[in-house]
Amino acid sequence: MLDLNEVAMFVQVARLGSFAEAARHLRMPSATLSRRVRQLEAHLGTRLLQRSTRKLALTSAGQGFLDRCLPAVEELMGAGKLQLAGGQEPRGLVRVAAPANFFDFFPIEWVSAFLSANPHVRLDFVLSDAVADMIAERVDVAFRGGPLRDASGATRRIFASYGGLFASPGYVAAHGQPASLEELGEHHCVTPPPDTGRLSTWLLLDVEGVEHDVQVRGRFVSNMEDVRRKAACAGLGIAALPSIVVASDLAAGRLVRVLPQYRRAGRGLSVTYASRHHIPHAVSAFVEMAMEKLAASQDWGSASPGRPAG
Repeated sequence: MLDLNEVAMFVQVARLGSFAEAARHLRMPSATLSRRVRQLEAHLGTRLLQRSTRKLALTSAGQGFLDRCLPAVEELMGAGKLQLAGGQEPRGLVRVAAPANFFDFFPIEWVSAFLSANPHVRLDFVLSDAVADMIAERVDVAFRGGPLRDASGATRRIFASYGGLFASPGYVAAHGQPASLEELGEHHCVTPPPDTGRLSTWLLLDVEGVEHDVQVRGRFVSNMEDVRRKAACAGLGIAALPSIVVASDLAAGRLVRVLPQYRRAGRGLSVTYASRHHIPHAVSAFVEMAMEKLAASQDWGSASPGRPAG
């Protein structure tokens, strides 16, 4: 049974938008108030509030619970029962932050099948290459490229990919294939902006896993990975790209591998939850689907320097 005092405390925190303000209003220590709200979340089996050191926001479950609680105290028990009844079935809004090119390698058909199997779930995608402020933007889960830096346990690695060197058939026909790393310096390369000067440095791995620093240059530079992919498809030069991003271009013949005996360590992809506590069923269901589909579509996670990944 729900503790009505804890429900009332949650309502005050939600109304005032601050544990400190609510604690002053209720004349109780802020730490005690925070603990009681966590106990309510544990009892409901879902997260009601997103917390950070400076920000506080309601989750979609929290907003729904608050809407039920506000009319009158008599509705509090009913609100708790409704929340508990829906706790085991995925339901509610899942707000997903992902890179701008997310749907280049995550087919929309996967989303369609997930929504068909979970009729009470709604998905809201926020696509941007900027790192989302998960609290301020009320994001439930974020897909991010790059190394794991989270020590809280709220981040899971989906795959640690390797990339390769790719060019269009038209570019290869006009300029030929480089036969060695040294010859890369004689080719047009599509690169991110260099840190200094006019040359960019690619870290490439050979089949033995030995690292090679190669300086390259080109006439087309962009800080956007998808723009570099499109530039390579258009014949503007050789690009170092994640294999998963160019899979459809390889299959369609828009790109071919260059120097396939070398690969570039990819950024990989991870998923980060807004909190590792009381993850809503709808969020965990979507993440598990995404991880399963990505793992099944290509064996990115087991790629190693000795196993070229297409």
